[in-house]
Amino acid sequence: MRPHVFVDETRSGGFLLAAAAVASGRLNEARQAIKGLILPGQRSIHFCKKRDDRRRILGVIRSLDVQVVIYNATRYGHVKLARDASLAGLVTDAAKIDAERLVFELDDSVLKADRSLLREKVRSAGVESRLRYDHMRSHEECLLSIPDAVAWSWARGAEWRAGVRPVVTDLREV
Repeated sequence: MRPHVFVDETRSGGFLLAAAAVASGRLNEARQAIKGLILPGQRSIHFCKKRDDRRRILGVIRSLDVQVVIYNATRYGHVKLARDASLAGLVTDAAKIDAERLVFELDDSVLKADRSLLREKVRSAGVESRLRYDHMRSHEECLLSIPDAVAWSWARGAEWRAGVRPVVTDLREV
């Protein structure tokens, strides 16, 4: 089953992009688990807000069949360069694992540039007929909370990294 890859970033302490791959046959199970963490009155889980239950959320994420790759672009002095390098690496890796879909957390400020770069990279990887990509808000696709939580935790240092290390399968310097 071809994976779907959910993508989010953090700019805290430099640019990190987290890409969480979930096999298509596991999507419903993963969505149920994540939706079960959304509190009454909330539309989604977002790690930048103060939450007392972060460790419980990370425990649920660790229980899922998910593999996360972190693209570390902190060496770039400009966010656009960091993002472009990370997206280029992501598309290359998505082609290698025969991903079916990339789903990005929607950021209106970079949407046009993302689409242009993704179109170019998907075409150059030769997967334009097999790999589709979408930009969505976190309340539209709850699995975007996985890369959000992992990127946030990774950027916060050793204590929080330990909570996500079991699902992080690779750290790529781009």
